[in-house]
Amino acid sequence: MPRCSACTFASFCLPGGLNRRDIDRLDSVVHGRISLHKGESLYRLGDPVTSIYAIRVGTLKSQVSTQDGRVQIVGFHLPGELVGLDSLVSPQYMSHAVALEDARLCRINLTALRDLAVALPGLYNNILRLMANEVRHDHAMLRTLGVLNAEERLIAFLLSLSARLSARGFAASEFQLRMTREEIGSYLGLKLETISRLFSRLSETGLITVRHRSVKLNDLNGLRLIYEGSSGALASFQNHCLAN
Repeated sequence: MPRCSACTFASFCLPGGLNRRDIDRLDSVVHGRISLHKGESLYRLGDPVTSIYAIRVGTLKSQVSTQDGRVQIVGFHLPGELVGLDSLVSPQYMSHAVALEDARLCRINLTALRDLAVALPGLYNNILRLMANEVRHDHAMLRTLGVLNAEERLIAFLLSLSARLSARGFAASEFQLRMTREEIGSYLGLKLETISRLFSRLSETGLITVRHRSVKLNDLNGLRLIYEGSSGALASFQNHCLAN
């Protein structure tokens, strides 16, 4: 059985800031570990909500579908992050979560978590903090899509991903993209052709190096300078990612 106290990413998740005794009590609502293969669904839109999930290994995406069958990606989730938090107060999951690579997650029973949060103010505050982070991220993303041009959106995405990975102890300037270019385009509201053209342009300028899904950010300062004075939407987005 996985234990929160032994998790490398505990500080990003529900145990953040709790004392050892409270973390041990939190372990009681973690009902096993789930393994997913790449492309496998964790849950689907409309499934009954029984649990939320903490990622220990791997990357997931969450997406929604329009009535005419189009898919919109609304989030990418890294180790230490909770999946299903957007459905915390809903009887049904509000999105469809899919593994972008082989992944392992802890399943947290929602009813037991709610009961425990009543007894543990620190845990209750952590849940509120994580939900507030989700709201801030959504607001920042809306501002990013509404203010930045296509190139700035892609750079904002790469820099925010860099910051999130760096905070978790991974390399900040060189990483593997677990999502396809088409998926990045869906998330950023851009066409696949636009994403491919932008990757080529940034590579030609020497700001980044791209080899298949391997990306190296050669000039972090240069990337940031591209959108200085872009109304502060990017700064808000970056600050949120750096804080979490």
